Amino acid sequence: MAQSDVKARIGSVQNIRKITRAMEMVSASRLRKAEQRASSLRPYADAVRRMTSQAAAAAGSGELQSQPVLQTHEQEKVVGLVLITADRGLAGAFNSQILRAGLTRAQELEASGEEVRYYVTGRRGESALNFRNKPIDGAYTGFTDAPNASHAHRVAEDLVAAYVDQKLDRVEVIYNGYVSPLVQEVRRETLLPLAAANIVDDSGEHDIAPAEESDGPKALVEYEPDPAEILAELVPEFVEISLLRAMLESAASEHGARMTAMSSASDNAADVIETLTLAMNRARQADITQEIMEVVAGAEALN
Repeated sequence: MAQSDVKARIGSVQNIRKITRAMEMVSASRLRKAEQRASSLRPYADAVRRMTSQAAAAAGSGELQSQPVLQTHEQEKVVGLVLITADRGLAGAFNSQILRAGLTRAQELEASGEEVRYYVTGRRGESALNFRNKPIDGAYTGFTDAPNASHAHRVAEDLVAAYVDQKLDRVEVIYNGYVSPLVQEVRRETLLPLAAANIVDDSGEHDIAPAEESDGPKALVEYEPDPAEILAELVPEFVEISLLRAMLESAASEHGARMTAMSSASDNAADVIETLTLAMNRARQADITQEIMEVVAGAEALN
């Protein structure tokens, strides 16, 4: 490779390194905000879950079956899989591992005779499912790096409506859970029905212990209106908050994965620059040696 070609390639790699470094710093900044949002939501999500559990216990199994959104379908023939991916790439295996887990779960369900309906957030997931000719019942894009309650509400509204209309018999969500900037783990959780979501069991009993246990007198909770109506309002809220929590975890995982990927890319670019610089120096040395040899040969010819 000519010396000019090596120099041009070094300049190209240096420009790429500037871009990856900038993307790494942007992702690091967004990661801190995403971590704060996910942490601040956890107490509220726990409170909604606890309230839903307590209202389910107060309503009793008979009242649970009177509300369409609370009914457990006799047969689970259609399962909705919610895949939470990103709008953008350049984040390592962030998107691919969700798609892999979702398609693997779909194969398991289809092997047992169940039909799968796909719901996906993020352009990457949507394009991947379209490429594989998978039918998508709901696609939601444009917000995956900074989701908010309105985005989760839109998805939850469609899922609850499909469940009430018995278009879906079960709803599962698959997302990247945030552990650290270097580690994201794929998680699968059940949103509906409530029994499978570990809010109530088949007998209508709640499964979440009170926040604090004491030997003193217990507070008497009075429900107005009745617990069944309150529970009917809390269930969509529970689904929405569960989705929002998963979206925020996924957003933090996305920024962490992209920061890690861009850091690795920057390091690799530095290694390539070092290798190319060494090659350019060798080429320059070879050119100088060649010129010296030509001068010496010309001087000898004159003598």
